[in-house]
Amino acid sequence: MGCGCGGTGGGGGCGGETRPAVELPVNAPLFEELPNENDEIDDEAQEASAPVQLIATSEQEWPRAKVNGVAISPEAIARELQYHPADTRNEAVFLATQALVLRELLQQRIAELGLQVTAENGESEEEAATRALIEKEIPLPLADDAACQQYYQGNQQRFFSAPLLAARHILLACPADDAEARSLAREQALTLLEQLAQAPQRFAELAQAHSACPSKAQGGALGQISKGQTVPEFERQLFRLPQGLCAQPLESRYGYHLVFVDQRIEGQQLPYEAVAGTIRAELNQRVWQIGVSQYLQNLVAAANIEGIRIQGAETPLMQ
Repeated sequence: MGCGCGGTGGGGGCGGETRPAVELPVNAPLFEELPNENDEIDDEAQEASAPVQLIATSEQEWPRAKVNGVAISPEAIARELQYHPADTRNEAVFLATQALVLRELLQQRIAELGLQVTAENGESEEEAATRALIEKEIPLPLADDAACQQYYQGNQQRFFSAPLLAARHILLACPADDAEARSLAREQALTLLEQLAQAPQRFAELAQAHSACPSKAQGGALGQISKGQTVPEFERQLFRLPQGLCAQPLESRYGYHLVFVDQRIEGQQLPYEAVAGTIRAELNQRVWQIGVSQYLQNLVAAANIEGIRIQGAETPLMQ
């Protein structure tokens, strides 16, 4: 069983794009096996034959979408489905078709302008051409220092250094789905907590005797912990604790934890100079998203699109 402190080995705790294959909805009758064209193939030939291919049963399964007269094929929609998880098949098909329509609009505009671009490292030719199109046709004003300063002044609560804790814990491990084991572990935790309340100096002794975490060898010490180094449900509780022995066991997926906070260093306000680059990048990204969304809306409005109704604002470019 893993350790509840969830340590990553990076200074806190105990240390304790290839696209996926196409997955189509099970209930959708999209595919069927091709009929065998030769019913008399002998056994040896069957063993040597290629794997059975699949083909869409009917175009009625898919939208008949066209972009300025160019059809979006059912096969393309089927391939695109895997990149658009949704609650229902209809929603996934819509999102996949929308993405292909917007991509076709961009490709048609690229061809119309005759853009020719050399792809950079890690870029496909299509990605490079799309980047060049956006740079050419979408005015994207960059955030100046005044805008960044204004954002900083209005959102200072966002710009604090992370708090640091030096803490010890005793993990009483139990499976997350075993209610009886959970109940017994909590009872044991409360019993040990009573002992620690009377004699907190026994923490290391009790950690060595009862903890299921490797940190028990150091008396339960987790070292210096910052946010992001522990499992989320443990972290949410841990960073609310004051210095000293926690009066209640903390529960995580791994069990119950008795925690003693030895030191707490609060986060401090970061100066503007330390976060100016981050703010500028965020504001520029917002401008980029707005500009691309409006540009796509204009392309949609000017195009002859059949088989699907879209606004043009939502697209994989915006993700």
